Amino acid sequence: FTARDPLFRAQVKAWVAEGVAAEWHGRVGTLEHGAVTPSAKESVRYVGVPGMSAVAKGLADGLDVRSGVRVERLVREGRAWRLGSDTGEDLGLADVVVAAVPAPQAVPLLAGAPALAEQAKGARLSPCWAVMARFDAPVDLALDGAFVKDSPLSWVSREMSKPGRPTGERWVLHGSPEYSAAHLEETPEEVAPKLVEAFARALGTDVRAVEAVAHRWRYAMPSPPLDTPALYDADTGLGACGDWCAGPRVEGAFLSGVALARQLAAGVHGP
Repeated sequence: FTARDPLFRAQVKAWVAEGVAAEWHGRVGTLEHGAVTPSAKESVRYVGVPGMSAVAKGLADGLDVRSGVRVERLVREGRAWRLGSDTGEDLGLADVVVAAVPAPQAVPLLAGAPALAEQAKGARLSPCWAVMARFDAPVDLALDGAFVKDSPLSWVSREMSKPGRPTGERWVLHGSPEYSAAHLEETPEEVAPKLVEAFARALGTDVRAVEAVAHRWRYAMPSPPLDTPALYDADTGLGACGDWCAGPRVEGAFLSGVALARQLAAGVHGP
């Protein structure tokens, strides 16, 4: 990820100091049917260490975070909201509820604030199939990250080039939004070999993975994001944030969360 906004740059600097992020000095460019074009101007890029989830885990340190729980119901009780899970579990009362999830998943949680729900409905998110492919020999590519042109792939990157990653020739392969949408309901076992084959075609050489695991991100890329940093209704105490509000990058997600936090800090919601 990149850092452009001064506030986000300061946050990234803190993450680097904490050891949960580091600058990635990978060679980046474009790849099209075997033709490699290095980027004329390199951007400063960062990754989480030892993985991208390290940043989120660091932010969650000291908080009561419960994973594997899906909030499905919000029921008004006085000035508060009672939360319920999809399994029927009572998750307690909250004065303010923030839906920091993809827009289509936020819409039903914002039903108590119809204007916000309507705004969230306007966000469009494209899917992405991602594959982690392992090879038994180095891939002959003079880049560590490449935007792929005229291909089912949109982006590929060499994991070993990133700080904190284990040794071994592993590549992350991202399907393009168009390809991912067209193959959205296929199984990971069907998609993985197809994207490895697309990688070979993009390279213009015969590479075969010894292992390839696919993962589907149904809501991956805002296209385009809403023209608002965050959604909040002070009367009901409902809000939402995410990269689908402020921009399709890690930076966009962060700035959206900050914007909503500032609205919450500005005052308690009304009756």
